[in-house]
Amino acid sequence: MKVVLASDHGGYELAREVGKLLEESGIEFENIGCDCEDSVDYPDYGIPAAERVANGEFDRGILICGTGIGMSIAANKVEGIRCALVHDVYTARVTREHNDSNVLAMGARVIGVDLAKEIAKTWIGAEFEGGRHARRIGKLSDYESK
Repeated sequence: MKVVLASDHGGYELAREVGKLLEESGIEFENIGCDCEDSVDYPDYGIPAAERVANGEFDRGILICGTGIGMSIAANKVEGIRCALVHDVYTARVTREHNDSNVLAMGARVIGVDLAKEIAKTWIGAEFEGGRHARRIGKLSDYESK
């Protein structure tokens, strides 16, 4: 699995910690987020990361900003992206199993490092269940391609 990781200034520190988790887990990743805590614009990082998932260069993406909201909105503008804003372990699992999310967004000002790592680990480890959920994802894809 290949993961693209990106953050704005609000998620810079947490993205570094999530990157350490990915490295320790042996997951191939690239951090294309900002490299400082100076104010930057989240679309400048979230959209390119989502595009790299959508074009198949990466299997999944993890985006982090202050609340996760801006990054999730930016990512969901990219065709083929199903970005889920998650702040608990249960929805991290379910958004993979039921919604086949391919991008995860988290808010560094909302959750702590340990929870963010557990969310990322759960999300990466969960698989799409298909079945009735595939029909629903198909409806989203059909609408998106209009």
